[in-house]
Amino acid sequence: MYKLIRSILFLWQPEQIHDFAISTIKLLDKIPVIPNLIRLFYNYRKPVLEREVFGVKFSNPVGLAAGFDKNGDAFNAIANFGFGFVEIGSLTPREQEGNPKPRCFRLTKDQAIINRMGINNKGIKHAISYIQKHRNSCPIGCSITKGRETPMADAYKDYELCFEYMYDFVDYFVLNVSCPNVKDAASNQSLENITPIIDKLLELRIMYDEYRPILLKISPDVEREYLDDVINLVLISGLDGIIAANTTANRDNLKSSKVYISKVGKGGLSGKPLYNRTLELVKYIRHKTRGHLPIIASGGIMTPQQALELLDNGASLVQIYTGWIYNGPKFVKKINKYIAKTLTERKLQTSQKA
Repeated sequence: MYKLIRSILFLWQPEQIHDFAISTIKLLDKIPVIPNLIRLFYNYRKPVLEREVFGVKFSNPVGLAAGFDKNGDAFNAIANFGFGFVEIGSLTPREQEGNPKPRCFRLTKDQAIINRMGINNKGIKHAISYIQKHRNSCPIGCSITKGRETPMADAYKDYELCFEYMYDFVDYFVLNVSCPNVKDAASNQSLENITPIIDKLLELRIMYDEYRPILLKISPDVEREYLDDVINLVLISGLDGIIAANTTANRDNLKSSKVYISKVGKGGLSGKPLYNRTLELVKYIRHKTRGHLPIIASGGIMTPQQALELLDNGASLVQIYTGWIYNGPKFVKKINKYIAKTLTERKLQTSQKA
């Protein structure tokens, strides 16, 4: 059924469908009984799925990656579809429009999307106005970044402002320094530029009574030497984890027409082609940190088997986005059912051997 619906939806531009989906999800959440029916149909709860990571309790390990609920005003309605957590943003201190349209493109043969949105969002005050009126139904993460016009030398001020404003309203923070769709993307994630940001936020966190984990989101395109430096920085600084990874600028081994890809131009690619790199990163970070650093695996998950493979290889949690678009709203439940079934079978086999 969803394949038929998807074929119709895919007749429109991706950004148009995204806005339509957000509006529809928010509308359904306001209709009596409908949210309960959605939860009944899409939620899957089992004790074996529950986990605690960086001090936050999750009902299941499958979250929605940042970029879908850009403005932080739909997370409860989205959580009804079975997510264990929802990441909002990326948010900037002030509203910004992002890059010129069109800025989002499908590669259906690759089950992928290329976007150069430019972190369009309504700003932190809009998100706070919604969160103040709605109690979180699941853990909420907040991806924060600097404003488009803010020079890199002052970037820490934007992160600091977002951090201070949002601190009492979310469960963890993500430092988005690796988005490929913003000005000077490469220099933004240099150690020289991100270290002051991390230092400022860690100093600020000491001032609060409650502890909010801070994670760093890395690019899948980083070189091994840089990745080693980032891992060391995270471990030494006291950050709470890594999200692997952001979208990629890589266009290798795609099935879609090279002419079309060339016409689309720049942008971050997400979806199926990213999976192998995500798995490689998770394995490497786990090895380098000896499994002591929480990892959220985000990128290319298109099957329940892939989600479990990432968890088996070092991820504490996983995030989906493009996979949800291509597989439909029931995808979260399918992942959780598969994980729960497999973990239960493993426990049974272990007890039988004992």
